[in-house]
Amino acid sequence: MSLIQLFRKKSHNALFTTPSHGQKFFIVNKFRQFYKFDISETDTHNPQEALKNAQEKAAKIYGTKYTCFLTNGSSSGIIASVLASTEAGDNVLLHEDAHQSHLNAVKLAGCNPVFYKLQVNKEWGCYSKNSPEILEPYLKNNKIKAVIITSPTYEGFVSDISAIKALCKKYGAYLITDEAHGALYPFSDELPKSAVKISDFTVQSLHKTAGGLNPTALLHSNCEINPEKALNMINTTSPSYPLLATIEANINFLNSSKGKKKLNELLQNLKKLKETCTNVEFGGDDITKLLVKSNNLSGNELSEKLYEDFGIEDERNNSKAVLLLCGIGTSAKQLSRLQKALLKM
Repeated sequence: MSLIQLFRKKSHNALFTTPSHGQKFFIVNKFRQFYKFDISETDTHNPQEALKNAQEKAAKIYGTKYTCFLTNGSSSGIIASVLASTEAGDNVLLHEDAHQSHLNAVKLAGCNPVFYKLQVNKEWGCYSKNSPEILEPYLKNNKIKAVIITSPTYEGFVSDISAIKALCKKYGAYLITDEAHGALYPFSDELPKSAVKISDFTVQSLHKTAGGLNPTALLHSNCEINPEKALNMINTTSPSYPLLATIEANINFLNSSKGKKKLNELLQNLKKLKETCTNVEFGGDDITKLLVKSNNLSGNELSEKLYEDFGIEDERNNSKAVLLLCGIGTSAKQLSRLQKALLKM
C-alpha cells in the first residue's frame, strides 16, 4: 500500500487513539492548503518574524516566559530541555522505563543518567504517579543537575508537580516535565493542574489530546533559559510553516470561547459516560483518559471484545485494563457508541 492509498483508506471503527482528532476534526481545513502555505524562511513575507510573534502570543496565553512551537514532536522538546539546562558530565535523574527520548536527550547532552524506580499499580497494571518521597533519596545522594518526570502518565495518573518542583529547588536541580498527554490541562479547571507555570521546562503534545496534527507539540520554559538556542541545534533549518501555522491556530482555538465550549462539552459527555457505565470500573486522575477494567474480563480480553464485537479501537491495554484515549476531537457520537458497548459487556 502506498502512502496516497493509506490516506484514502477509510475506517468505520471508533478510534480512541492518538491523534485525538480521530481523522475527522480539523482546526485548519483542507490538506491541499499545505502546498499553498509551504514557504521557506527566506520568503519575502518574513515568516520568522510571524513565528516569533506567534510564539510570544502563545507564551502570554500559557503564562510562561517562553513557548516554542515544535514540529518534531515532544521528543525534540525533551532533548532541547536537557541540552539547555545541562553541561557535559552532569547527572540527570530519569525514570528507568521512561520514553526513549528521555535517555536519548541525556546521551546527546553528554550527561550521566541516574535512574529512579516507580512502583507498578497492581490494580491497573501500569506505573503509579511520581512523588518527592520517591525522588529525594536520588537527589540527596547524587549531584543532580536536572530531573525528568512524566505527568500525566500514559494512563492518566498525575503527580504533584508543585511538591516535586519545591524538592528540585531545594537541591538546585532543574525540573523537566513530560506533559505530552496533558496539552488540554491549561484550558479547563476541571482537568488536573498543568505544569506549564510550575516546572522549569514543560513539553506538551498537541496531537495526542488537543486536536493537533502529528507531530505538533510545544516546549514551555518557566525559568531564565530560553530553549530556542538548544532547539536550533537539533531542528531543521527548513521548518514546515504549514505545520507551524496549525500550531498557532490550534492554540488560538483552545483559548477561544468556541474551543473552551467544545472542551467543556467533551468533559460533560465523559462524566455522563462514567456515571452511566457502572458495570465497569474507571481509574486514573484524568477524565480524558478512560482507563477501564471489568470484573469478568482481563484487560486484553476486554480490548479484543471491544474491537471484534463493536469496532472500537483502544490506545493500549494490559492484563488488567484498557486505555481509551479521548481528546478535543472525540465526538458525542463516538462516546455514545462506546457507552452502549460497555453496557453490553
